[in-house]
Amino acid sequence: MNIVLSDIIFHVPGYISDSMSEEEFFQFCQQNEIARIERDEKKQIIIQPPTYTFEGIFRGKISCALGLWNGKQNSGVCFDSSTGFTLPDDSVRSPDASWMSNKKYAHISDDEKQKFAHVCPDFVFELKSPSDNLKYLTDKMRKWIENGCALGWLVNPYNKTVVIFRQNGTVDKVTGFNNILSGEDVLPGFKLDLSILL
Repeated sequence: MNIVLSDIIFHVPGYISDSMSEEEFFQFCQQNEIARIERDEKKQIIIQPPTYTFEGIFRGKISCALGLWNGKQNSGVCFDSSTGFTLPDDSVRSPDASWMSNKKYAHISDDEKQKFAHVCPDFVFELKSPSDNLKYLTDKMRKWIENGCALGWLVNPYNKTVVIFRQNGTVDKVTGFNNILSGEDVLPGFKLDLSILL
């Protein structure tokens, strides 16, 4: 099995990850539910450490802001950092928070909702932690977009920057937490005042 922690690959003798079926991978995650586990398009297993206290504050504030906006709009559903999605490239990814329109969510069967549904969120955000490799996270954001995500934010609380990824291929960088991010046409009316992260 190939296990990836940030950009380090660990090889466990006697177990090949690409021999693990979708159902076997789901069961593997259930048996190790205390860990946050993903699988990339090359079938490499990615295990991430628990959220650090400092990092958890940032995740909580952004997730809360997204949830409050969605509660007023009632136009979609929000997901937490434990939610896994099976993407068109067969990877199983789990963002720090995500949002999906009601229309898209309605097309997911009840059976799919009990597993890692074959669907890509419309919006995702990823938060850089001290253990994260920035290149790995940037590549992961690009994979989200390539698989159908319309808008993605990569938030780095350590240098106070946000990199914005869009479905049309444009990428912008916002420097400083004295700025306000817009949900654009993906999350109409959603504004995130980055000063809440200071």
